Amino acid sequence: MSSDPHNFKPYVAPEKNMKEFTLRAVIIGIGLGVVFGAGNAFLGLKVGMTVSASIPAAVVSMALLRGFFRGGTILENNIVQTVASTGESLAAGVIFTIPAMFLLGYNPSMFMVFWLTLLGGVLGVLFMIPLRRYLIVKEHGKLPYPEGTACAEILKVGEEGGGKAWYIVFGGALGGVYKFLMSGFHLWKDVPEWTLRFYQRAIVNLEATPALLGVGFIIGPRIAAVMLAGGALGWWVIIPMLKMFTAGSATAIYPGAVSIAQMDSWDIWSNYVRYIGAGAVAFGGLVGLVKSGPIIWRSFKLGFSEISKGFSHRKGILRTADDLPMSWVMFGSAAIILLLWMTPGLGINLMAVGLVVLLGFFFVTVASLTVGLVGSSSNPVSGMTITALLITCLLFVFMGWTDKIHMIAAMTVGAVICIAICIAGDTSQDLKTGYLLGATPKLQQLAEILAVLVPAAAMGGVLYLLHSTYGIGGSELPAPQATLMAMVVKGVMSNTLPWTLIIFGMMIAAVVELMGIGSLPFAIGLYLPVSLSTPIMVGGLVSLAVSKMSSNKNQTTEEKHKAKQETKDRGILVASGLVAGDALMGIFIAILAAIGWISIKDVKPFFGSGVGLTIFMVVAIALGVAALKKAKK
Repeated sequence: MSSDPHNFKPYVAPEKNMKEFTLRAVIIGIGLGVVFGAGNAFLGLKVGMTVSASIPAAVVSMALLRGFFRGGTILENNIVQTVASTGESLAAGVIFTIPAMFLLGYNPSMFMVFWLTLLGGVLGVLFMIPLRRYLIVKEHGKLPYPEGTACAEILKVGEEGGGKAWYIVFGGALGGVYKFLMSGFHLWKDVPEWTLRFYQRAIVNLEATPALLGVGFIIGPRIAAVMLAGGALGWWVIIPMLKMFTAGSATAIYPGAVSIAQMDSWDIWSNYVRYIGAGAVAFGGLVGLVKSGPIIWRSFKLGFSEISKGFSHRKGILRTADDLPMSWVMFGSAAIILLLWMTPGLGINLMAVGLVVLLGFFFVTVASLTVGLVGSSSNPVSGMTITALLITCLLFVFMGWTDKIHMIAAMTVGAVICIAICIAGDTSQDLKTGYLLGATPKLQQLAEILAVLVPAAAMGGVLYLLHSTYGIGGSELPAPQATLMAMVVKGVMSNTLPWTLIIFGMMIAAVVELMGIGSLPFAIGLYLPVSLSTPIMVGGLVSLAVSKMSSNKNQTTEEKHKAKQETKDRGILVASGLVAGDALMGIFIAILAAIGWISIKDVKPFFGSGVGLTIFMVVAIALGVAALKKAKK
């Protein structure tokens, strides 16, 4: 366990001891986490999305530690971003599920919101720890972890300065200015879209954000293409086919409330394709869990060995390979489950506790794999939570538990699992950043656990403030994910859920696996709107193009390989800047929207789709040109 099978050398050598886990790093990180969490809670309830905070936290922490405190090591900066990003992840888990309890007629107290958030958050960190050796170490070079890689590059450039900083600054400025002009001033349409009238009015669209372009460059053309294939199947095959087969029919097909002939592509996706995608994600996640099974089993065997033999055999483990002891993981997880079971008023019984353990660990694995493949921005958290709710509610129905208290119990299971999923995905990205930098894993893991406490306490107050001011579920705060969760619970309990669609999705994912293609990125593309896959594919194509253009035929094989690697590294720096600039400006825009200075929804842009696509492609070309350009020292 102490050696790296890839002979990977991190930025800070394992033998070097550097200031890392400090009080000021934790305090700064917690403060940023509360701010990011509150802003993302409003944004998520308003428009159904959150902004990843890891990279903005890394940038802000460097500014604070170097500017205000006149110091700070790269590993201390890493602890700040590790702690700060937790607030955003907690906010996502809470707003996707807890408001569904309001919609089901149960108003949890602020303490109950804090309690569920705390238990789910810590459980997500603990469940992720045994996966690190497989996902972060063993799969290094296979799982790109776009945000984690980008965050590490930003921190390294901040430490080194010099010519490399130009790429980060250029990408950050370009991404930030673009984002503000598009989403703050609404100068052009953020999702250019065209309707193919000759093809059952199918939609071709693209979410023209710098962050997704940067993610596409980092993950590369192969994963981007597989993801786009899933989106293409859903939007350019299944949706037109459903329109063609139901043309002229006035019959509503469940779960739709009106006939398909009366629906547009978005309605068909929401009512049918999303369930197919959820089934595919569940199957893809199961395959990923099976593949990681041997490493997970060895990790738990190590934990049992620690319990029986003590900790003396841990001596000699490299600093960069030292996780929190597995005995802590097992005892901590057991304590959380026991506390959840003993919490009054939630109707949590022994079966519900078992589901939290089994489904929680399963989907934590899926989430950690997913962010490794396509990043946090494209992590289908709601799809995994819906699948967990489907299984939970189905078992409850089998037991005859269909009254209101059992609906709340099922939603509680879903909330804890969703929060654990969000935190595990964030922890996975943070541990990847730490792995690249040479951080101490157990210190990062401890920081993640501490980071859950204060933002969890703030979430209840934030939710009740927003609910009393705007009304959760109303026109001001529609809470789209939570509304869907409540519909799923009611649908299963009343036996009106479209199980055939979910099984259909699982069969599609199985066919993809049989072709030798990883089904999880395909399933993610199928579940998400195709507008998210298309800009990622553009970024992948830019990566492919600059790789081809980085060398010439007169070079030797070794010179070509070196030139391609140098070009790729420069491109990753620019792409990281794009992601950082987009994310920072996204949070700034969310703050302006929260205080009422600007509006971010239902605002007609000045220019249409053509201008939006043109400007986006200009940014894509700028990314490629910058990657090919060597900076002056």
